[in-house]
Amino acid sequence: MHEIRLAALSGVALGAGLLVGVLGAPDAAILLLSAIAIVAGGATFVPGAVRGMLARRLSVATLMTIAGLGAIALGEITEAATLAFLFSVSEALERFAVARTRRSLRALLDLVPDRARVLHGGREVEIDPADLRPGALLVVRPGERLATDGVIARGRSAVDLAAITGESIPVVLGPGDEVLAGAINGGGALEVEVTATAVDNSLARIVGIVEAAQERKGQGQRLAARVARPLVPGVLVAALLIAVVGSAVSGDPGEWIGRALVVLVAAAPCAFAIAVPVTVVAAIGAATRAGVLIKGGAALEALGEVRSVALDKTGTLTRNEPRVVDVLHHGGDHREEVLALAAALEARSEHPLGRAILAASPDPAVADDVRAIPGDGIVGVVDGDPVRLGRPGFVDPGPWEPWISTAQEDGATVVLLERRGRLLGAIAVRDELRVEARVAVAQLGDHGVRRVTMVTGDNARAARALAGDAGIADVHAELRPEDKSRVVDRLRADGRGTVAMVGDGINDAPALASADVGIAMGAMGSDVAIETADVALLGDDLRALPRTIGHARSAGRIMRQNLALSGAILVGLVPLAATGVLGLAAVVSIHELAEVLVIANGVRAARWPGARGPAREARPGTLRPTSAV
Repeated sequence: MHEIRLAALSGVALGAGLLVGVLGAPDAAILLLSAIAIVAGGATFVPGAVRGMLARRLSVATLMTIAGLGAIALGEITEAATLAFLFSVSEALERFAVARTRRSLRALLDLVPDRARVLHGGREVEIDPADLRPGALLVVRPGERLATDGVIARGRSAVDLAAITGESIPVVLGPGDEVLAGAINGGGALEVEVTATAVDNSLARIVGIVEAAQERKGQGQRLAARVARPLVPGVLVAALLIAVVGSAVSGDPGEWIGRALVVLVAAAPCAFAIAVPVTVVAAIGAATRAGVLIKGGAALEALGEVRSVALDKTGTLTRNEPRVVDVLHHGGDHREEVLALAAALEARSEHPLGRAILAASPDPAVADDVRAIPGDGIVGVVDGDPVRLGRPGFVDPGPWEPWISTAQEDGATVVLLERRGRLLGAIAVRDELRVEARVAVAQLGDHGVRRVTMVTGDNARAARALAGDAGIADVHAELRPEDKSRVVDRLRADGRGTVAMVGDGINDAPALASADVGIAMGAMGSDVAIETADVALLGDDLRALPRTIGHARSAGRIMRQNLALSGAILVGLVPLAATGVLGLAAVVSIHELAEVLVIANGVRAARWPGARGPAREARPGTLRPTSAV
């Protein structure tokens, strides 16, 4: 990056100048190297400061520019070079962090297939998805992605909406149901009436929401900027008054203009300029070593002020690994027999619950004549017996209806097994809560988070069940990506303070971008979620979330200490320099001491908070491990 190269050049030139000075090199060599340091370092902030002054905006860069000019006017070239280098490092680090958080989200649109198949004149014709128009009839074969939004006109299938809504288990959809761009069709062919073009479908809206939210966050003010707002004009006015009033009273303009320049150097916020960056670098370095990627100082500062946290369910609070949580069977039958028969069918199908059932019975027999009934289930033959596995309704639940309702209330999906026309068993599958989720939610409260909310695209029953297990009372379910973003906006509008959103999927991207701090579960998260987020938890332990917030709060306290120390030094130096008590040499020496103190305090942010004990098992749900009737 250009700014980093300039800051590095400034530092090398400054260091070389100091070294050759110690070695007794000619003054001309020292002057040349200092001039290189001034030009290279100044190039990172002087142009911006000039543009700001022309637009009547004052900043720390403005004061640093004027202080540097004052040091040059007083013949303190090395001091001017030091000012330029220190502030160029601050600017370079900040711009690098901002650049990393503004990566393109256009990769999201790669979820749209390269070609779309439509019915035209009774024939299937392949076209570019960009040419799709509302009213066209889109043909979607099993396993294909939807090229744009639409409504199913014909066919029935289990549709995987995970990338768009976060629904953990594919949803059975049929005529009249809406489907979204990027969704994956299951086992049945669909004919879909197009309702949106490629530029205004659900994926395109996600990109637009994310980019707009990132632009909004990019305009926010940093902590140092808020402190600098009254400081900069105050120093400039003070220096001007010293020069004008002193000259008028004493009749010696030379002396008082010199004092005014010393005041500007005294007010040069060297320690102020590095107070935040040195803390940010130390804190981010510690977080990275602990498996947490924090993308810059703005993200770190905002994270330390979080008071509300919105958590996605699937993949964040849960493992995103559906498991068999209960098996209902007749007293004369065995749990293992029910699972083995179901697995025999699933081994030769693409049923969405197959992975969980096969994990529960990994070595099934081989079923023959396996056929998928789109939207209903699977049929086949095992040891000469016809077997059916599918949703309630496809297989008659009979007297087990109350048990099925209870299982669904607990957040499970239920399939029924029938052999030779006789109901044999029922299998409940659920995406289980992370073992540490309840502990992590409790620890958020310990770190000052006043409200924890679940936002999910899953059905309300599953959401409420999992939220109860995790200790979360506030639940928003059956949300689309833009709905999650609106929930985050409402949390902020409710006066809940700084809001963080935690998610792992493409469907979470708008909310991650809209939140004051977006946090991605990076180990299992999508590339889009990780790029959109300000923070990425690279491990699988959700307890890293409260630790990270606690770490950011500690870093924030250190930043404020550094700024207070830097400000106190400026407040003390300026009147002493104005009255002539301190000369230029003393002012420069105190500045150097202040920088050492600020750096020493800032590196304390490199300490990462330790674990707070082993994970405890989450409160179990109402389902029993196995059931017989």
